Amino acid sequence: MTKTYSIRNLDCANCALKIQNHLNTLSAAHNASINFSTLTLSIDALDIDAVQKEIKRIEPQVEIVSLEPTNSGAKPAMEINVFSEVSIIVIASVLTVAGFFAHKYFNHTPYHFLEYIAIFIAYGLSGRQVLVKAFRTAFFGRMFDENILMAIATLGAMAIHDLPEAASVMVFFKIGDLLQHLALNHSRKSISALLSLRPSFVLVQAPDNSLTSVKPGDVKIGQIILVKAGERIPLDGKIVCGHADIDSSALTGEHAPRSVGVSDRVLAGTINLNGELCIKVDKEFSQSSFSKIMQLTESALAKKAKTEQIITKFARFYTPAVVIGAVLVSIVPMLFIPGAHFANWFHRALVLLVISCPCAFVISIPLGYFGGIGAASKKGILLKSSGVFDNLAGLRTVVFDKTGTLTKGVFEVTAIVPENGFTSESLLEFAALIQAHSLHPIARSIVRHYGKHIDTSRMSHYNEIAGFGVKALVRGKRITVGNDRLMHRENIAHSICSHDSTVVHVAVDEIYAGFITIGDAVKPEAREALRELRKCNIEAIHLVTGDNLAAAKAIADQLDIDEVHAELLPKGKLQIVEKLLLLNSGRKKLAFVGDGINDAPVIARADIGIAMGDVGSDAAIETSDMVIMSGSLLKLAQAVRIARKTRLIVWQNIILAFAAKGFFITLGIMGIATMWEAVFADMGVALCAIFNATRILNGKN
Repeated sequence: MTKTYSIRNLDCANCALKIQNHLNTLSAAHNASINFSTLTLSIDALDIDAVQKEIKRIEPQVEIVSLEPTNSGAKPAMEINVFSEVSIIVIASVLTVAGFFAHKYFNHTPYHFLEYIAIFIAYGLSGRQVLVKAFRTAFFGRMFDENILMAIATLGAMAIHDLPEAASVMVFFKIGDLLQHLALNHSRKSISALLSLRPSFVLVQAPDNSLTSVKPGDVKIGQIILVKAGERIPLDGKIVCGHADIDSSALTGEHAPRSVGVSDRVLAGTINLNGELCIKVDKEFSQSSFSKIMQLTESALAKKAKTEQIITKFARFYTPAVVIGAVLVSIVPMLFIPGAHFANWFHRALVLLVISCPCAFVISIPLGYFGGIGAASKKGILLKSSGVFDNLAGLRTVVFDKTGTLTKGVFEVTAIVPENGFTSESLLEFAALIQAHSLHPIARSIVRHYGKHIDTSRMSHYNEIAGFGVKALVRGKRITVGNDRLMHRENIAHSICSHDSTVVHVAVDEIYAGFITIGDAVKPEAREALRELRKCNIEAIHLVTGDNLAAAKAIADQLDIDEVHAELLPKGKLQIVEKLLLLNSGRKKLAFVGDGINDAPVIARADIGIAMGDVGSDAAIETSDMVIMSGSLLKLAQAVRIARKTRLIVWQNIILAFAAKGFFITLGIMGIATMWEAVFADMGVALCAIFNATRILNGKN
């Protein structure tokens, strides 16, 4: 079973890639994946101690924080003493400048040794870690490591008496490394702010009203917990006493407080702003809403997008190719160019070695997706993989389920129309009795409207027919309750087939008893949400529903929906979506938005399956690619905009990395670029990519 562990002291994206590749070659470990953005290791291994030893062989400073999997989301930052690092940089910089002046003014004087003293001390201070890592890496036979390349390049510069340049390269590299550490840790805060909200303890109320402090994972379903004002609600449950306002922004992205009281259901992760609440737990912590969010977010950060996978594979071949190029640059000109000086071309080759570090490629792409996931999670939009961004960016068709998605899903009986001698009371009683066990919103509305105790012992031979209705025997009478299709299927004659609202037909012993009309209002934000989607260049919006055509068209007319597909069974919805997928070209993507358990197959089949988290069934949420925690349809357009901005920034980072590397490789071969400029080509691009990615988090979407 794959487990996730926190790691620390991992200071380079390429190092993460090396460790991951090595772990995947081990027979005792499988599915190893290191997420440099969150400093986590996901791996299926029986002996995690053996995994730690293998990591130490490659990167001795990297360690697994705990030998137990962590789901808290509180990821330790890379350990670094900023004051110490800055002090070293300042001292090394001063000594490098001093060495430069000694080289310039004392080179042919008795004091030329001052250059060596200043430069060697500066080089040792700024490059000590690089040299140690290079030695250890070389010991294990990994010659295409950035530390080895940096060591060879700078020591080579010293060999041809470019001492100040060698020291300045190490100083500049250390400055860039420190800035990269700080920038990365800053960019991680968006995710860790969400994932570190897990409560450390819960107050559980005993039958004698005494309180015991326990871990959230130890609380059982049915226990009563106490949540005081200002505390975060630790588990899902129903309020049994108390009243308060709660802030659900951590889950939904909506900052407006919501008033709750007895019988209201509250979710883990929300904050009790005032009052004191007693909550009866109905889900264990591992299954609570907040745990699901943590799992979804960490899963999204671990699963790489297609673009990210391509760049990672490219980086594996890029470094060896540039190193081979550097060797050729140092040798070939000596064979074919008359008067070529070895020191000159050797220096150019050293520049190429510095440029060859693939960190800019390895880090620039995932950070773009990392920022997008953070921006989306802030707004209550949870994605299960970074690849969803690629599909959302190409979204052109959206298919909506009706009930609970475009409509409130809160049904009310609006009319009871008996026929053939039956009364309104008997019609409602038969409908409520036969649907007492159903969880469908329409069935619940009828039972609620009936309002009396229902004795189900009078009912037998209950048979629920998906997409049609239910049949049963009640006191020896054959009762049939369902939609128009069920009446036709059972050959029950009835007067009207088409209604402009949702209708439940009732028959007794194959005699039509009448119908009950059910009303379901459109969500207030639905019209604006669809307008916002149109602004995102969505070409077609479809409605699929099991409801009758007239009721579906009434909803579609209100919302200006392009096409309506009504009276569908779950299989029919799936067939419609598959037909639309065939009509779309490869780059045009389709999203299905639903909430019910019957929507799960369609959600799974669509390019982007979207579940409404506030009312969605567990099956729909589990199979979806994206969950909108608040259930607000306005979040759809926000998700598309975030995805397209993320995609744009990712491609900006790709182009920046390729352009900068290509430019400095060209300058290096021409002999124009120096080694410190080559360091900028590596560290500078990585820093620019990091800061570019933070624009997603800081901007408005």
